[in-house]
Amino acid sequence: MMQDLRDAVIATLVDEQNNGANLSVMVADSTSTSKIAPFEKAFPDRVINVGIAEQNMVGMAAGVALSGRTVFTANAAPFLFARSNEQVKNDICYTETNVKMLGLNAGFAYGPLGATHHCTNDIAIARTFGNLQIFAPADAVQASAIARYAIQHNGPVYIRMDSDKVPVLHDESYRFVPGKPEVLQQGEGALVFCLGTLAHEALAAKDEGITLVSLPSLWPLDEAAVVELITRHQQVITMEEHVLSGGLSSIIGEIMLRHGLRQRFTPLGIPAYEFTHSSSRSALRRQFRIDAEGLKTTLHQAVAAA
Repeated sequence: MMQDLRDAVIATLVDEQNNGANLSVMVADSTSTSKIAPFEKAFPDRVINVGIAEQNMVGMAAGVALSGRTVFTANAAPFLFARSNEQVKNDICYTETNVKMLGLNAGFAYGPLGATHHCTNDIAIARTFGNLQIFAPADAVQASAIARYAIQHNGPVYIRMDSDKVPVLHDESYRFVPGKPEVLQQGEGALVFCLGTLAHEALAAKDEGITLVSLPSLWPLDEAAVVELITRHQQVITMEEHVLSGGLSSIIGEIMLRHGLRQRFTPLGIPAYEFTHSSSRSALRRQFRIDAEGLKTTLHQAVAAA
């Protein structure tokens, strides 16, 4: 079954509000991008569209949160961090207001619109803010579970969201545990860490015998569990629709450095100091070897070099 992560999150917000949560959602002329319509139809007085004014949206969200509501912002991830960086830092993170930020259309989701619309540094930026929990769901069920957790958690949260329909990996018994690495496939070959929906690309290379681990929770993160996984493998690969500075590869590389782990390490993503270009998401993933074929090529090269 294929499902859009946004549909799952909005359905979760409707359900939580019906069950007594005290929610508000703010959008920045992003009603269609956020797919907020079901929530807005059910609770029209709890959706505020500030227009193309992301800085105002973040500041207002912090103010509404101080009144006692749990506030979600829902807009395009590149503009959340590029335009309202100061407000996210000061109004939400520094002051620990109860705001949950949905970063929509992350990565190459806006493909042909090019570098101005590609969101490939959000994790790097988010990691520099204190008090901010950071999540990247791989499918709709996980996205829904993370949204429920975010509502229960008192404090700032960032959820990196995809915009494509992707296969559902989890059944309804799934329970999200903050910080826990998730082993999606156990193998005898390389250990592959994936960011968000790139897990589906890695799963398409399952014939390579990899151990595939998704990190839906980038902060908090159970570092001991990550170390234990790494020590059982000789080759470590990271895959991310993000620059190779500050994102998933940096997280894993820093852990390996702190613990003196010397496994062969290959990060796959966008090289630092480069701009992406206008193209389809599939073409961009192919260019940066973060699709199934790119992973296979990397694995074969690692075997040849061993």
